[in-house]
Amino acid sequence: MSLSTLFSEFFALLTPATIFNAFWATAFGIIVGMLPGLTATMGVALLTGLTFRFMPEQAMVVLISTYVGAIYGGSRSAILLNIPGTPANAATCLDGHPLARRGEAGYAIGLATTSSAIGTLFGLVCLAIFSPLLGAIALKFGSWEFFVLSIFGIIICGNLTAPRDPLKGWIAGIVGLLLSQVGQDPIQAIPRFTFGELQLMGGLSLIPVLVGAYGVGEIIEVMQRPIDYTVRSVVRRVIPPLADLLRYWKTILRSGVIGVIIGAIPGVGEDTASWIAYDTAKRFSDHPEEFGRGSHEGLIAAETANNACVGGAIIPVLTLAVPGSAPAAVLLAAMWLHGIRPGPLLPIEQPLFIATVTAIFLLSTIAMTVLGLALVRPLVKVLQISRTILMPVVFALCCVGSFAVSGRMFDVHLMFLFGILGYFMRRNDFPAAPMVLGFILGPMADDNFRRAMIITGGDITPFFTRPLSVVLWLLTLAVVLSRSAAFHRVLASLARLRSR
Repeated sequence: MSLSTLFSEFFALLTPATIFNAFWATAFGIIVGMLPGLTATMGVALLTGLTFRFMPEQAMVVLISTYVGAIYGGSRSAILLNIPGTPANAATCLDGHPLARRGEAGYAIGLATTSSAIGTLFGLVCLAIFSPLLGAIALKFGSWEFFVLSIFGIIICGNLTAPRDPLKGWIAGIVGLLLSQVGQDPIQAIPRFTFGELQLMGGLSLIPVLVGAYGVGEIIEVMQRPIDYTVRSVVRRVIPPLADLLRYWKTILRSGVIGVIIGAIPGVGEDTASWIAYDTAKRFSDHPEEFGRGSHEGLIAAETANNACVGGAIIPVLTLAVPGSAPAAVLLAAMWLHGIRPGPLLPIEQPLFIATVTAIFLLSTIAMTVLGLALVRPLVKVLQISRTILMPVVFALCCVGSFAVSGRMFDVHLMFLFGILGYFMRRNDFPAAPMVLGFILGPMADDNFRRAMIITGGDITPFFTRPLSVVLWLLTLAVVLSRSAAFHRVLASLARLRSR
């Protein structure tokens, strides 16, 4: 992608309607991100249904701006309350809150804002550079590779979102795959798992599943454990000097690279990127003893990585139709709803779409930086809203978003059902992300498996003999074995034998 193409798309976006949508959606994302209990995924899922009538380009502006704003917004509550607004900002608490306690809350927010802006810019640069390259590789994928890629995405997502017991993550992913099979099959239109219910003939709608699993489930859990908190004063200096940022340029660059790489791995997410970058920064720091006590370097590392991860998570969405994180999964679903078909053929069918998405990221970054630095005091007031007021409003938005897509009360009932399912999954340590990812990737896995079997006349050997398929199967096996106790015992035995 040339710079001229990127800037021409960016300047084409600079209309009053687009700028307005970018700023209000970014502000909404910041508010969603900074309110403990809400998440970036919930924010994007809520607006996906509400933007159903928007033009595709404007819908992408709203959803991407919300995504960027929410990942950044969680740093506010992490710094002021020691409560991460989103999981992506958990590492921010370690140094952000100690800075606030010693009277540097404004400066900490300024550092978080500028670091987030730099991280997002780094992510969009990588998005512009690597998306066409990965897309060229993806063009070599056949139906066999896409099926195996779907399985790999679900396995790695389950592995990383269920650190205590990966089996629960894999079970959740398989459940999502099974749920995606409800309705008529795409080739012969034979009803599957409909039980004679006409409402199920078209399958389960994506938005009620997303909003229910992430939104309603989260609301129920949050209302069960209310948190009383007080907001500490935020004043003094907000905008950090340029010299303070240049001092940590190696940390910024390293964290940006980590964020993009982690983001591009399907199902990992911003929280993992933030923790890895924080740990790496501590290892390479000249003053590791300051980490956890109000280190500027630690705060910069965490916030740069989680925002760089956003651009990284979009790369597999555009090139492979595989989301890199939970909010990216919702964004992928929104693209499908608006008639945009991500994947290897996207550069052929819509040659300028990657440039458009990159330009939207740039506009969202500008909006995030302006709002983040200019509205410190007003936005902090939002943290004082009682959950007894906030959660009913969010619940109403969940209902509206689920109903708006198709105008069916059945979808609202479906949202309730998946909300209860999402709540019980959380209570029993079953992550919702693999289930949602399995639900999204299910149609791709189904279509490509059926197509591959038709091409080969029922022969399954190409799934295991084609070079790219073999590589993906080996990666999947490596992920599974990495969490196997028996495998670790074998490695330990080999290590002991080698030491002798």
